[in-house]
Amino acid sequence: MVIEIVYALYQDSLQIGHLFRQNCLFLRLSPAISKAIKVLVKSNSLIVKINNFTPEVQLCLNYMREEIFRNISKIIERDSKVTTYKFALLRGLIDIIQENSPYISFSGGRAHFPTGLLIEKWILFYYPILESPKEIPQINGNVNIAFMKQLRAVILFYRERGGFSTFYNDLKTKGIPKELNLDFLKLTQRLQNTITMMPMKHIGYSIYNTHYSIFDFQSPKSRLRATSLVDLQFLINNLGYFSIPIDYYDAFKVLGSFIGGQDSILFKWAEFSVKASGKSLSIESVVNEVLRSPITERDITESRKIYNSILKKESRVYCVWTGKAIAKYDVDHMIPFSVWKNNDLWNLLPSQAIINNQKRDKIPSPELIERRMDLILYYWKLVHQDQTDRFQKEMQVALLGKKPFSDWQHQAILQLQNNCKYLISNRGFDEWNIK
Repeated sequence: MVIEIVYALYQDSLQIGHLFRQNCLFLRLSPAISKAIKVLVKSNSLIVKINNFTPEVQLCLNYMREEIFRNISKIIERDSKVTTYKFALLRGLIDIIQENSPYISFSGGRAHFPTGLLIEKWILFYYPILESPKEIPQINGNVNIAFMKQLRAVILFYRERGGFSTFYNDLKTKGIPKELNLDFLKLTQRLQNTITMMPMKHIGYSIYNTHYSIFDFQSPKSRLRATSLVDLQFLINNLGYFSIPIDYYDAFKVLGSFIGGQDSILFKWAEFSVKASGKSLSIESVVNEVLRSPITERDITESRKIYNSILKKESRVYCVWTGKAIAKYDVDHMIPFSVWKNNDLWNLLPSQAIINNQKRDKIPSPELIERRMDLILYYWKLVHQDQTDRFQKEMQVALLGKKPFSDWQHQAILQLQNNCKYLISNRGFDEWNIK
């Protein structure tokens, strides 16, 4: 297991970092061990294998990890409960980590994320709540949440244009209509200010007694201005970055999907709204709204059009998993829809019906993707030719991240394998292989 020891420079003297120092005070480390740790710090050998440590130091590192889990519990229970912002921040962060976003990067003992991905999550969380015919309080007292006016302007615009799903399709693929650009930019700026000045500032205060003790935020280099196209990629590129300590990232990666039951973020969110409503709402009704998604059904329409055109020209298509020529086919979600509600074009490929039925909700192994890479790329290229803009946007956000599109084929396959490995190894989904 690989551990990254965080360290800091204080008064021109290299010392062990804040987390390590704080959590090891209970141990009387021998001078030899203390010296060994300082040597690691001084030599910048920050990534070390836990097996190289003595049992005493291993005990300290294990205590650190346990302490992180306890801290997360304290954050959920103790930190400010004036609004639901804390729950939205933690839920959004966990979603981004659990989706294994290619935009996540690591340096200086921290995991870094584009703030635009978090703002997307907040819009998706609060849109159905504010659209609901029932009033679902998100803040105590007779005060509105900070971005209510701006988000309601967006909701009103889409009310007669297809609603939540149409909005999300525009954000992800087509771009926000030009007549809404100004209002939408006001919303994103308001969200950015709310997230960075409120929950990011206060989360962890009950533990470390200081602000911004867990979250750090880097402002964008230039002022936010509308371009010819305002979409999800625009948010990712223009709203700065935030980061958390690597220990918290690791904890959320392992623990995120298991924060369930009565201590779950969703339950606490619903419980807050019920109490703020004077108990006029039920937990169940609030949870239903909080969980509402813009993607509710499998949508394979565009993909089927493309593969039907191939069928007309060639009188057959090839099953992506077996390579066999077939006259009838299913459109398979490579990463199952039940696991990840994703209708991106790259994720939809033709498969024999019997094979698709065998695969069902299983995750293709990285080795299988390697073996079927030529056919996957063949279909990706066809889809790219037919739906260039949509394919590029979906591919960039889901599989490429910061990497340039010029090398998209190699990088996308690697990230697809990485995502499947993560879902199998970390999330525990069944692996699927076929010879």
